[in-house]
Amino acid sequence: MQLGYFKAKSQFFEYGPDDVQDDLRYVLARYFTETDPGTISAPSAPTRRAMQHSILELFGFRLCDSVAKAELERRAQRLAMLSTQPLFILRDSLQYLKQQRIVAPIYTFLQDMTGRVVSAERRRVSDLLSHALTTEISQHLDAMLCADESMYQVSLLKHEPKNFSYKELRQESERRAFFEPLHAFAARFLETTGISTESVRYYASLVKFYTVYKLQRMSTGITRLYLLCFAFHRFRQINDNLIEAFIHLVDQYEQSAREAAGVAAQNALTEASSHLKAAGQVLHLFVDDSIPGKVLFASVRKQAFTLLAPERFEPVSQYMRNVTFDKASFEWSHYTALSHTIKRNVRHLFAGLDFAGRVEDAPLLEAVGFLQDLLRNGKSLRQCKPSAFPTAFIPKPLKPHLYHVEAGKKKQLDIDRYEFLVYRLLRNALEAGDVFSSNSNEYRRFEDDLISDARWENRDEILRDIGSPVLLAPIEETLAALHDDIEAQLKLVNHHIEHCDNPHIKVRQQGDKRRWSLVYPDTDESVNHSFYSQLPGVDAARLLWFVAERTDFMKAFTHVVDRYVKHDADPREILACVVAMGTNMGLRKIAEVSGLSYASLASTARNYLRPETLHAANDAISNATAVLPAFRLFDIGDQLHSSSDGQRFETQIDTFNARHSPKYYGLGKGISVDTLVVNHVPVNMTVIGAHEHESHYVFDLLFNNTSDIRPQLHSTDTHGTNQVNFFSLFTFGYQFAPRYRDVHKKTGSLVGRHPPGYYGNWLIKPSRKANDELIVREWPNIQRIMVSLAQKDVSQATLVRKLSSYTRQNQTKKALWELDNLCRTRHILRFINDVNLRQAVQKALNRGEAYHRLRRAISYVNSGKLRVNTEAEQQTWNDCSRLIANAIIHYNTTLLSRVHEQKRTAADTAAMELIASISPVAWQHVNLFGAFEFSQAGITVDIDALAAYYNDPAYWARILQAAAEPDEP
Repeated sequence: MQLGYFKAKSQFFEYGPDDVQDDLRYVLARYFTETDPGTISAPSAPTRRAMQHSILELFGFRLCDSVAKAELERRAQRLAMLSTQPLFILRDSLQYLKQQRIVAPIYTFLQDMTGRVVSAERRRVSDLLSHALTTEISQHLDAMLCADESMYQVSLLKHEPKNFSYKELRQESERRAFFEPLHAFAARFLETTGISTESVRYYASLVKFYTVYKLQRMSTGITRLYLLCFAFHRFRQINDNLIEAFIHLVDQYEQSAREAAGVAAQNALTEASSHLKAAGQVLHLFVDDSIPGKVLFASVRKQAFTLLAPERFEPVSQYMRNVTFDKASFEWSHYTALSHTIKRNVRHLFAGLDFAGRVEDAPLLEAVGFLQDLLRNGKSLRQCKPSAFPTAFIPKPLKPHLYHVEAGKKKQLDIDRYEFLVYRLLRNALEAGDVFSSNSNEYRRFEDDLISDARWENRDEILRDIGSPVLLAPIEETLAALHDDIEAQLKLVNHHIEHCDNPHIKVRQQGDKRRWSLVYPDTDESVNHSFYSQLPGVDAARLLWFVAERTDFMKAFTHVVDRYVKHDADPREILACVVAMGTNMGLRKIAEVSGLSYASLASTARNYLRPETLHAANDAISNATAVLPAFRLFDIGDQLHSSSDGQRFETQIDTFNARHSPKYYGLGKGISVDTLVVNHVPVNMTVIGAHEHESHYVFDLLFNNTSDIRPQLHSTDTHGTNQVNFFSLFTFGYQFAPRYRDVHKKTGSLVGRHPPGYYGNWLIKPSRKANDELIVREWPNIQRIMVSLAQKDVSQATLVRKLSSYTRQNQTKKALWELDNLCRTRHILRFINDVNLRQAVQKALNRGEAYHRLRRAISYVNSGKLRVNTEAEQQTWNDCSRLIANAIIHYNTTLLSRVHEQKRTAADTAAMELIASISPVAWQHVNLFGAFEFSQAGITVDIDALAAYYNDPAYWARILQAAAEPDEP
């Protein structure tokens, strides 16, 4: 039994025969049939140690002795420099112990060790800060906690812009000016401390959650550290916001000009065509016999003008000569008309930001610097001679639109159009990654996002710490394995096509060409299955209490300043806040229907509901669901198969990340919520703007999943794919299996070991040979990029966005894309060959859609529109919705587990198979409306009584018959 427990958990346990009666009977019945259970007793301590020593030798493990503990703590100290979040340190420490095949020490040691290294790291950095602070910076930091007539300075600085209006962006620029000297000091100081961007971001986030009163009660050194990190992070966030606003506004004006040009072109066409009859009459004048030949041309022209007005002649003649409308000329005329608006809204953004670029972008940067110097010095652009403006960057095709010729004068530069051209080209360069802003998170130079040169000198040690076999293995071995698999898959798929032995691949002849397509078997799982219609209704409060008792998720809601709190939170208020935010009801409404005080609910929400506590609470429920027997019934092909997808929600109140999208929001604005779903359980979630690409967050969702549910296979639809996700996920142990909308079109981009001619007349074959030489040459740089993803030096989503979407090409990026092409080729061939894989992918994606339906049903109030003021609140409210969904899924999975056990005991195989096909995503039996009573007394759920509803054999006869005849109503 010790052997079995160690094999399952890599741990030794202290237990007696009475503690493990069921397991003991099983082992005796299977291996020791002649042994009487009553004769079994616990071994002595020496015997137990001897057995444990044998087990350790058998599995190649060792105990965590004092030497191993010391090394583990040194590693934890290094981890604390990357992130001081205890959960990150604990999980990484456990992963390290597993890799080193060391038995984990008792939990209290890990807990105490984590606490020591976190506290020591904060003291270390705060001590360094106290020695580095100047009097001026100290006063600047302390001023953030001072109040004027209205509110504290730091409270004003926390405010984020709601939209791209002039007023909001002006205020953001003013906040930038306040933070600028603090950022300059912080940039120098933080580099000397060795802490990561993730740690800076974490310290900065604490300022957002602590009230000024609580910040003032902390030690001065710690408070100043938090404020300095907040200033550093907020300054860069402001730069990101201002650059994003700059890009958005330039896009908006460009789109406006194009739309106006399109309308003008259509109007011109309509107007010209409407005068064709008059034009025909004018032409008839030349053959009119009634007009004498000696009549002066002026008389004929006068008569022509009576038929068609002079101003109509040019557009009508252009139409008849098939001369297209000059849209470009009209667009630039439109920019002239918009010049006042552009100057008002864009100039102050452009003038306040700092830009840099590469050598080839020098002409554009020269023009940028020239304009910024004039604007920052308060000079009018028209006061400067046109000849002084740098013009080398102006594309030749645009010069006719930027110069105009006045009577008797040389060509003159149109200053307004010149200014907008600089803005437009700068926008293009920022999006392409050719121009960057150093003091930014999202728009800084790509090389700045990578692990520093100093740290990369210890490359071998860092690679061992990460432990990725792909990064540790020689790249030649990885390439050989990929090519071998691709070649085998190519032979298999073409064999199926030639011999027609795969009924799920259809080949048809079209003329002299063969076309192929795939058949997708049905994989639908019903949501709100009729199974749940047997149950009495349960209200949200009772359900949450039931789940809280089984999962202890309430323990995750710690006070924001835990060490200063003298009383525990009221669990009724926490649950009420979760329901208020998760259903979009809001605190005031939940106070009315629950009898709780709005003031106390607002205080509880402020102190206990924040992203880290809600994330931990969700993890507690997810982990508890994962150990239920029914959870593994939902495996797809004996694997944990996850999916991620975005769900759109309209926002009632403007926030900076809310965007227009007529397809999803009509005339409104909204956001997207990306959720990672594994076996129906939503294990992770992030809120992104509707304008952001979902594929940039796939790695982020998987890598930062802190639950115990670790998927092996991950699927998305086409929106989840880009140029780097295949290899990024492959590097860190995930198999990426997306579903492409048009998979047959993707076969045109396959790569292989050989050129296309090598494969003869195969229907499916590579379009080119893979560039292995480039990959081998650039492998050290690719390793550095992957390590940067793992080391939390930069947001994974930011790095993936730059890798997958920047138009700038360098050799390293080409090599990384080539590796991704190899992984993509392997997947596409597997996807074509394996109908079970296609079915599994579709099933996983369907589960994500089913969760979206549940999530939509939960946030039913206000037609599902979010009505929060900040992006942080968006995250909080969506995490509350996820928590309610997690609780409902746990409740349903618990019931399915109990009923499945009933049928297993009764050896009812048919019923067991049916239960395995029932989705736990169901809410028809959950009352999300009406009054709420959050008191714990008298509201317990009896799961055994609920399971008894399914003891009736007649019910199972009916439901099994319905399952066998799906077409019956």
